[in-house]
Amino acid sequence: MDTIAIFCAIDDFCQRFEPWWEQCLLELALKRRRRPRELCLSEIMTILVGFHLSGYRT
Repeated sequence: MDTIAIFCAIDDFCQRFEPWWEQCLLELALKRRRRPRELCLSEIMTILVGFHLSGYRT
């Protein structure tokens, strides 16, 4: 699969998942503040999926 296609699929998922996840957090203190240069969840997940698909460890 193409990296851009993987990112788009993950980003579509995250756009629906993140608002639901934020509502499920019990306390406001559990919500973390995002720093200006922090990677978004879809970018992190794309890196992880790319690593697992690369077969690096096998």
